[in-house]
Amino acid sequence: MTFIRKDLTTVVASKYFDSIQMRKLYDKGLFHFGENRAQDLLKKKDELKDLKIIWHFIGHLQTNKVKDIINEIDYLHTLDRINLAEFIQKYAKKTIECFVQVNLTEENQKSGILLPNLSQFLLEIKKYDKIKVIGLMTIGKDDDLEATEAAFRMLDALALSYQLPYKSMGMSNDYELAIKHHATHLRIGRKCLDLIT
Repeated sequence: MTFIRKDLTTVVASKYFDSIQMRKLYDKGLFHFGENRAQDLLKKKDELKDLKIIWHFIGHLQTNKVKDIINEIDYLHTLDRINLAEFIQKYAKKTIECFVQVNLTEENQKSGILLPNLSQFLLEIKKYDKIKVIGLMTIGKDDDLEATEAAFRMLDALALSYQLPYKSMGMSNDYELAIKHHATHLRIGRKCLDLIT
């Protein structure tokens, strides 16, 4: 995989991978794994507890799952609403490093803060001392690389303007565009299979 660079974190989106495949990827030098579902993360974390994995939660986090998951992860990529922040504040035993998810393609089916609301959200989130916002995250538009690139370009500019160092964007079908626009964290799923098949 040519996209792995020292200044770029590849988060294996391991939604469709079992623990055996994850071990093989770990042996290949991939230590960051991201799960979409709380119960899957907890199960795999237990099965792989002998490995020094850095765990990312990259799916939509329901408030009723916060208590179970928040102290089991290293990074949350999908902070997207104040009531989620309230639950994190209530249950986190440590400061959680978070990316704020921004919906830059303005698709109704996607989660994330809409651009006009981002400044206010970042201001409000400062009152929660268990949350450390380290960057922004976005998802490209399915089957529309032009709209996806526009979203990645915008995320790059926003992170710069808010002085946030990290940008989580890019998946198997659009990671090259994400790299072009200075992504720091890629969320790669099926493309990682190339390393172990």
